Amino acid sequence: MALYYNLVFGLLIVEMTFFTFLSLPFPRRIRRSVLSTVSAPFRNEQFQIAIKCVLGFVLVLFIDSVNRVYAVTTELHASSPSNQAGPSGGVLNDRSEVQARRFYAQRNMYLCGFTLFLTLILTRTYSLVSELVLTKDKLDSMKANGELSEGSDSSEVAQLKKQLASKDQDLETLKEQAQGLSNDYESVSGEAKSRKA
Repeated sequence: MALYYNLVFGLLIVEMTFFTFLSLPFPRRIRRSVLSTVSAPFRNEQFQIAIKCVLGFVLVLFIDSVNRVYAVTTELHASSPSNQAGPSGGVLNDRSEVQARRFYAQRNMYLCGFTLFLTLILTRTYSLVSELVLTKDKLDSMKANGELSEGSDSSEVAQLKKQLASKDQDLETLKEQAQGLSNDYESVSGEAKSRKA
């Protein structure tokens, strides 16, 4: 394997290790320290440029390996025994050499592809884990300040409950008035019927 594919493999191992650390259920204090330690180099502009260049290089290697897989596969199909007049030792030896090149090209394609894919997954996982830590910290600070507790409601919820109670009282008053008007109507209509009769 060429030196640059060894470096891509090393990058893949580093990404897998970091993804494992992000996925493990550490206590929040340890997770926060790991996130702050890891994110420190990414705040440097030169480091960000270097990472983008490395990922661009891996992308170029991926595209090159896809092209090689396509070319070797085409060559393998061209040298298949069905395309030859008769099987000979040179054709079989040539076919095994083409299959070996195809294997190496596919290996390099998968190596670069998995590295790029894990990079995308790693950035998304990092942002989700850091957001989770921040949300848990906010929740703990709200509980500590008494803004959020199990037995008491926030001021907005208490105000809405008061408004709901006043609306319920208004509704009861309207029902009583409607019942009174209905009774008055019944008594007036009863008197009118008795006068006609």
